[in-house]
Amino acid sequence: MKTILFFVLLIAACNISQAQSIIDKLGKKVERKANQRVDRKTDKAIDKGLDEVEGIFSGKKKKTGKQDTGNENPPSGGGHESTGGFSANSKYDFVPGSKVMVMEDFMQDAVGDFPAKWNTNATGEIMTMNGEEGHWLAFTGKGAFTPDFINSIPENATVEFDLDVSPTYGFYNDALFICIVESRSKNDFTNWVHFGRPTLSGVRLELHPQDASSKPVGRTAISVYENGKLAMTNKANAVEAFNKNRHKVHMAFWRQKQRLRIYAGETKLWDIPQAFTANGNYNKLVFCTRQSKAGEYFFISNIRLAVGDPDTRHKLVTEGKFSTSGIYFNTGSAGIRSESHGILKEIAGVLKENPQLKVQIIGHTDNTGNAGTNQKLSEQRAAAVKNYLSQTFGIDGSRMTTAGKGSSQPVTDNNSPEGKAQNRRVEFVKQP
Repeated sequence: MKTILFFVLLIAACNISQAQSIIDKLGKKVERKANQRVDRKTDKAIDKGLDEVEGIFSGKKKKTGKQDTGNENPPSGGGHESTGGFSANSKYDFVPGSKVMVMEDFMQDAVGDFPAKWNTNATGEIMTMNGEEGHWLAFTGKGAFTPDFINSIPENATVEFDLDVSPTYGFYNDALFICIVESRSKNDFTNWVHFGRPTLSGVRLELHPQDASSKPVGRTAISVYENGKLAMTNKANAVEAFNKNRHKVHMAFWRQKQRLRIYAGETKLWDIPQAFTANGNYNKLVFCTRQSKAGEYFFISNIRLAVGDPDTRHKLVTEGKFSTSGIYFNTGSAGIRSESHGILKEIAGVLKENPQLKVQIIGHTDNTGNAGTNQKLSEQRAAAVKNYLSQTFGIDGSRMTTAGKGSSQPVTDNNSPEGKAQNRRVEFVKQP
């Protein structure tokens, strides 16, 4: 009734031509709005359909809510599970270091505490997260955070960790900064907060789950400092690998002398040939945050620092044996994680370059849990690696045999997270 009365009054107040013009304009506006609503609903339906199709072709499965149980907890963020026919990006070339120097999962720290082996000029606390295993460090205050037990990031090193952020993390909250830097005093790591004044050399990565777009895409930037001066900087928007929808991701930093590659999941974010100075002493990993709304935080867990010669895989040809702790499996299962693709790709390359080479693949576990279960699990994992090499890279299965040793042949003690990680390995042994 109110709408009809409005038009009656409008016509009465205007001459016929004016009224007709106004009515025509209103009609067009209503039609335009109606079309926009239909388009929005159509776009949503198309997006949903495309998501389902992409899920089918990428091999992704819907979550069932069931979690793996077992004896191991490797870096686990953002990876896909596979026992062969893996859907990872073929360009994913990250190879984890073989010798584990640091493993940090915060399990020794009580929920609600700041981790005892870390230093900060701010505040943070250990939390658990719904649907996620283990403990996570939440950066709840603005400032810098560093693990005191990391005092060297050598020329051939890889740094990995799981990263998560609150799904509601807003555009006007500040980014997370991740730095690999030189340090000469206990507290100079605090110089690396954004707008701080670095006095030494280092690399600072910026990550945010939302750029200025209305789409769910993130942003990233990289800055290189030499002797306290900014030497290089660049940024990128519309980052799909880390955003409000894909807010949990496995991060990997790969240092090869002066070169630095940075990965978010299976995506290479940056590849900087001259990121590090030739004779720099890079010895600190630093995380920095500034302001954000209460309850909206970045979280990290499962930090792994490892070193190793990138050509150690050729030991399989020259020495007859190659062992790696860089093939990751889902906890308590033989599902190969996407972070393993790079090292398996390199092993496949060696086998292709040497077509007469035959190998035995041997799985090993740490000593946590039942010995019989560990034995079976090690056998299954060796078989999964064989299937992966065969199905993904076309290696003839007759060139590969498998075995499992469970926890019976440790290469070091199992008294620390680093020791356990080193004992969780896969060996490739040349066969006659």
